[in-house]
Amino acid sequence: MISVFLADDDARFRAAYRKLFERSDGFRFAGEAADGAAAAELVARRRPDVVLLDVQMPGTDGLAAARRILAAGGPRVIMLTTFDLDEYVHEALTLGAAGFLLKNAAPAEVLHAVRTVHAGNAMLAPEVTARLLERFAPRRPARPHAFAGKLLSDRELQVIRLVARGFSNQRIADELFLSLETVRTYLRRMFIKLEVSDRTQLAVLAHQAGLLHEQR
Repeated sequence: MISVFLADDDARFRAAYRKLFERSDGFRFAGEAADGAAAAELVARRRPDVVLLDVQMPGTDGLAAARRILAAGGPRVIMLTTFDLDEYVHEALTLGAAGFLLKNAAPAEVLHAVRTVHAGNAMLAPEVTARLLERFAPRRPARPHAFAGKLLSDRELQVIRLVARGFSNQRIADELFLSLETVRTYLRRMFIKLEVSDRTQLAVLAHQAGLLHEQR
């Protein structure tokens, strides 16, 4: 049973999501809030598995709430947004949010996203990850990250570049002539080395380090 908490200032939107989770097998609706401050306080008390946070709310917004929740070692966070708020999504990902969900997503997509995040994965589609990072991640860092060429092997650098370009695991395997399980092994190793929890955060690091602009 996955417990889900929702924060959004639109009462009708909250009601629709509440009904969705209450009527779906395998989910428990853990509560709701209309602003970020109340959300952070209630999440700390109720300890849900996954939190859905609207980016824009009056008072304390979703980003501030995500910062508080994640800094306290809280649950997995999904940001609710629209395409015209992409810059906020990028900031949320750097804070450690598991991904984002469009507010007009179909019910099946919402449930899939929550299951995916609860399982420990990022819920951004690879193509969406690439689009966001290509637009908003720093192009050339003032100081290159230490992992570029030091902590990571040449093969791991190849894999992380393809992750940042939006390749799925299967496409990476095809591109590098590796098995799918070998690609997954490389990803798990990099998660440990770079202290990240999913491929979205891995892609953020790759863009920030300027790996896509180096000679391959």
